[in-house]
Amino acid sequence: MDMTAKNAAGPLDGVRVIDLSTVVMGPYAAQILGDLGADVIKIESPADGVRVGPYRTTPGMTPLALNVNRNKRSVTLDLKQDDGRERALELIDTADVLITNMRPGALARLGLDHEQIAARNPRLVYAHGQGFRSDSDRAGNAAYDETVQAASGLVDMANRAIGSPAYLPTIIADKVSALTIVYSVLAALVHRDKAGTGQYIEIPMTDTLLAFNLVEHLAGHSFEPPIGPTGFPLSMTRGHRAVPTRDGLACVMPYNPRNFRDFFAAAGRPDLAEDPRVNGDTIHDADIDPLTELIEECAPSLTTAEWERVCAKHSIPMAAVLELDRAAEDPYVRDGHLLDVVDHPSEGATRSIGIPVRFAATPASVRRLAPLPGEHTDEVLRELADRS
Repeated sequence: MDMTAKNAAGPLDGVRVIDLSTVVMGPYAAQILGDLGADVIKIESPADGVRVGPYRTTPGMTPLALNVNRNKRSVTLDLKQDDGRERALELIDTADVLITNMRPGALARLGLDHEQIAARNPRLVYAHGQGFRSDSDRAGNAAYDETVQAASGLVDMANRAIGSPAYLPTIIADKVSALTIVYSVLAALVHRDKAGTGQYIEIPMTDTLLAFNLVEHLAGHSFEPPIGPTGFPLSMTRGHRAVPTRDGLACVMPYNPRNFRDFFAAAGRPDLAEDPRVNGDTIHDADIDPLTELIEECAPSLTTAEWERVCAKHSIPMAAVLELDRAAEDPYVRDGHLLDVVDHPSEGATRSIGIPVRFAATPASVRRLAPLPGEHTDEVLRELADRS
């Protein structure tokens, strides 16, 4: 990774964020704000969930901790002790943004709920992530990514599409909610610059993922009364999956009649290119399942590289399946610096996930690799003392 821009001022240069969150949702959101230039101070205890698990050199420096804590300074404080709680409050007094996913009852007992914090720092943007809405009968329920996938309809979608009530093999609820925290915080900062005051933002994971899922899957229920079932037809077919080529796996996704005709011709099936189902103005929903079966039947006629050339020539959507174990070798990943090797001060050679957005005037950058637990406690508390 090119670290020459480590001192570059990103678009959030001058914004201070206090990360009082654990596991993934809050820390990932705070890391993104750090990538964009914010000064992020992580207040943590040794019980942080991302610091539990396998490590190579230093306890607490787990893969997940490395991947959600860069561009932060770590301060260890015991919030159950008066001194630790007071130092946390003093840090929050200096901040523009607070991100937390602690339960409301715990926040209130610690004097860290929005009402008490706003009295001290009325300009603060206070972002609180939680599993369910605070005004619902599920407000106090424990929430994990899998429970949110179930409660948001994602498991039902999987069951209908593949015949199994499977969870998506990624913590999508945490990460979508993290992105929602980021854009909500940015909007609140714009409002604060105009109105002069901060505000409280509640980000319920279930509501967030439900809204995310329903963009296309509300489908016929977008109307009242419904004009058809829920579920986006293309995504809900059992054939909606990557297909085997002659030497691997690929997503080959003809979308319109011309795509299908060119695909079938390239596969050596001119008879299918003449099929009336692919010679109209559009592909009808009733034909999606049988046509996807034909894609799977024809795909082994060429290698993945041959399909890449054919599909590029005819503008057919296509991508080879990226094997995660070999991601760093992929030319697209390598050339985009999406998985560069960096020399971590304590962990040695590690992979750093690239920043996916590019700003022309205010580039985002990796200025700090993930810190050790409490690495910056003395430094930050000295700064705090200098302010007073």
